[in-house]
Amino acid sequence: MSTIAENIAKVGARIREAAQASQRNLQDIGLLAVSKTKPADAVREAHAAGLRDFGENYLQEALEKQAALSDLPLIWHFIGPIQSNKTRPIAEHFDWVHSVDRLKIAQRLSDQRPAHLPALNICLQVNVSLEASKSGCSPEELPELARAISALPNLRLRGLMAIPEASDDIAAQHAAFARLRQLRDDLALNLDTLSMGMSHDLEAAIAEGATWVRIGTALFGARDYGQPTH
Repeated sequence: MSTIAENIAKVGARIREAAQASQRNLQDIGLLAVSKTKPADAVREAHAAGLRDFGENYLQEALEKQAALSDLPLIWHFIGPIQSNKTRPIAEHFDWVHSVDRLKIAQRLSDQRPAHLPALNICLQVNVSLEASKSGCSPEELPELARAISALPNLRLRGLMAIPEASDDIAAQHAAFARLRQLRDDLALNLDTLSMGMSHDLEAAIAEGATWVRIGTALFGARDYGQPTH
């Protein structure tokens, strides 16, 4: 068994155990493999081991990987910050976007989504920890933004995404994820998605209702950031 396949099995076991501990249905928790900075061969290997959903942060890198892997039935998720001049290729080449935090970006994605494709699945990124360095709308901005985006054609607002401040404090992890869940529920828009939790805190995220856990390092190993991060 390859290292990636072994890692997938280990992460899968963690997800199962967390689902059991929180009495959740395993089928309601998706594993999103964060393949940014990793080569197309690593994605191909992960697909061979059973994964189909892959998250990318850097547009040009993602497009090159998609071209190299066009023979595979993969589902692509854009999870990085979005610049206005990058919305068209995102609208054209992705199935999900987890990182929408401004109405302008959502409007462009809606306008530029090709007519032959299904509605683009959208998560609104919320800055639940109120970190100045993090993308995401504020909790206060969320209700108005969610209502506006839910009315746009060619998009399907599915839920919320967050990258809380990293913490080894289990209680703090739970609190941040519980806040995102409460923000979603308070919107009363019948949203079904919470994209939250990464390699170090997936158990807390699952306990608080995560439907996508975004896992990179635990699957593919440490990343080489020898490239621009924008």
